Formats: sequence, C-alpha cells, structure tokens
Amino acid sequence: MQVYLLACGLLASLASTASATALTYKVSPNEKACFYAAVENKGAKVAFYFAVQAGGAFDVDYTVNAPSDKVVLDGVKERQGDFVFTANEVGNYRFCFDNEMSTFAEKTVDFEIAVENEPQARLPSKQGTSPEQTSVLEESIFKLSGQLSTIARFQKYFRTRENRNFSTVRSTEARIFNFSVVEVLLMVLMAALQVFVVRFFFQGARKGYV
Repeated sequence: MQVYLLACGLLASLASTASATALTYKVSPNEKACFYAAVENKGAKVAFYFAVQAGGAFDVDYTVNAPSDKVVLDGVKERQGDFVFTANEVGNYRFCFDNEMSTFAEKTVDFEIAVENEPQARLPSKQGTSPEQTSVLEESIFKLSGQLSTIARFQKYFRTRENRNFSTVRSTEARIFNFSVVEVLLMVLMAALQVFVVRFFFQGARKGYV
C-alpha cells in the first residue's frame, strides 16, 4: 500500500513539472500562424515537435523566437521536426508556421510545445520506507515515463507516415481516374474518326461510279 501511495505521489508531482500544448492547425495559403509558450524560469527545457500531415508537398517554413525576438530555431520547407532547447530568457517564446510560399495549398500541421518550468520532482520519503526502496521505485517510474514518451513519439511518426501515404494513394487514384477518362475519350474520338473516314471513302467511291 505504501509503495502504491509513493508511486501516485511521484506521478502527481511529475504532472506539475511541465506544461504542454498539442494542437492541430490548418495553415491557409499565404498565412503565417504564430503560437506562444510562457517560460517562467531561466534554463528551462522547451520541447518543440511538428509534422505536416496534409497539403501540398507536406512542407512548411517555421521559426522559433525568444522573448527578445532572437531566432532560436528556423527552417525552410521542412516536413517535420523534433527539437529540445534550453530557454536562456524568461518570457513568451513565439512559434510560427509560415505558408506564404503556397498560393493554393492549405497545410495541416500537428505540433506540440512542452515547457518544463520546475526542477525534476523528487520522490517524497515515507515513514518505514528504506532509501533503497525509494530509489528503485523512483528509477522505475522515470524509466516508465521515458518509455511512454518514446511510444508517443512513435505514434506521432506512424500517424504522419500513414497520412502521407494515404494522400499519395488518393493522388494516384485521381491520376489513374483522369488517365482512364482521357483514354476513353481518345478511343471514342478514334472510333468516330474511323467511321468518318470509312464513310468518306464510300461516298467518294459512289460519286466515282456515277
């Protein structure tokens, strides 16, 4: 029972160490969309992940700016990114997606911003619990937390691959359909042309006999 309470206490304390925002946003053509994350402590770790799920060539421009407007990260025509950086300034960090390069294509972007505002939580000691037992439990829970984060990243990666492959399949189906329509029209045109040529020959032969 004590071990269960210790685990619950650690998980509750871990939940308050970081604030995270996960969103899906559609960036319209010629649009620049910006989002903000507040960093309360200097030296906090900031994690930034994004992936273009649909639209155009699955690419977008991005920039990350510090409160002083200093560029922390930037990229041009990137499909996805996964970054962790140390915040050297306190304030609102700006995360922008730029689709001004596209005239017609709308981009669907999944992204997540996580800010660790507090130092890593320590497992509270309970009466009757040895330090060794506390340390082993703490280490196991942190390993579990890391494995869950890895699983979540793999899920995001496979979701991105699935969306892109599905978009490729739809594009291929549309091309096959368009090609089939053009092929049918060409066959009808060739048949009409052959009928016209045959009739023309027969009409010319009759006029010759007359």
